Amino acid sequence: MLLSLSVLNSDRLMQRTPQQLLLLMTAVMSFVFAIWQVLLNNFVIEQAQFTGAEIGILQSLREVPGFLAFTAIFVLLILKEQTFALLALALLCIGISLTGLFPSVLGLYCTTVMMSIGFHYYETINQSLTLQWIAKKQTAAFMGQALAWKSAAALSAYASIWILMTWLELGYVWMYGLAGLMGLILVIAMSLVFPHYQAQEVQHKKLIFRKRYWLYYLLTFFSGARRQIFMVFAGFMMVEKFGYTITEITALFLINYVINLLFAPAIGRLIGRIGERRTLIFEYIGLIFIFISYAFVEQAQYAAFLYVLDHLFFALAIAIKTYFQKIADPKDIAATMSVSFTINHIAAVIIPALLGLLWLTSPQAVFLIGAGFAVCSLTLARCIPVTPQPGHETILLYKHKV
Repeated sequence: MLLSLSVLNSDRLMQRTPQQLLLLMTAVMSFVFAIWQVLLNNFVIEQAQFTGAEIGILQSLREVPGFLAFTAIFVLLILKEQTFALLALALLCIGISLTGLFPSVLGLYCTTVMMSIGFHYYETINQSLTLQWIAKKQTAAFMGQALAWKSAAALSAYASIWILMTWLELGYVWMYGLAGLMGLILVIAMSLVFPHYQAQEVQHKKLIFRKRYWLYYLLTFFSGARRQIFMVFAGFMMVEKFGYTITEITALFLINYVINLLFAPAIGRLIGRIGERRTLIFEYIGLIFIFISYAFVEQAQYAAFLYVLDHLFFALAIAIKTYFQKIADPKDIAATMSVSFTINHIAAVIIPALLGLLWLTSPQAVFLIGAGFAVCSLTLARCIPVTPQPGHETILLYKHKV
């Protein structure tokens, strides 16, 4: 978070570019969400006595606003995208600030839905603005840079947890409240400092579902399914099965984000060089190995290694977005981002609750299902052309040599 404050006070801000706004919003989102995420498993187990069933339901509820992300296109009939992104980010901060005040099953469900509405609307519009404001040749590198900013902000969040909860022994109420309030202040500052930027192409203000984007839709669907295995069950396993404390979980997240801070920009540049097809094939082969290993891991240190490796692979998912940018009509971006977020969250709404119940009897089966999702994604990734473009979205309809 210090990164955001320093940029807001720097001479470079006099330029006030769209790229700077995107990076600052990314930093705020990452800081507050990292606080919520890293404390969640310990908070719900210690304060609300959650089991796998309750955490599965909570995560399913958290994803419902993502499933309804297609409604963002109707909000854009009233609000401009930049304004909408800032308002959604403010709602995220408010929801997180209230989380520690309601340490009960119903209270956590309510605050989670509130912050999730802000999070998913923000992410939908942020992706749309990124693909509109950043040139195609620079997108992968910029997204890698944005991941580095996310990591720096998350590191600030984890350092704050360590200082405030370990040294000063503040409770969850203080941690959630301070994080949300700081984020809200920065959102207000950004709304006052940055001008409104115009998109190069006027966006469609209606839902768009095009047949030629089918491969992007399916990749997005299975990406959402894979993400839920990591977000819900990998972290929960670390606490429930291996007894990780909040300090140890925080340390694990710190390692994740230090690695992303160091390597995400390079990964973004690498995707720009080797292309989306090769990137995604490599990612999904790696995920098959990771999920099968999750199912049978018995050593806490090896589980931690898998967790870090799994998190690093998220950077490779940039390739799905850059693939879409290369094949899309520029006017379709905002509407398609809304639809794709809904597609991404179809599995996200269903999987946590169903697999949460399965977790009670067979945690191994949960991760083997994740390996099955990765196999499906690998099959789809092989359909991406080496040089995707409008009219050449997939190799299945063409005889181009790949």
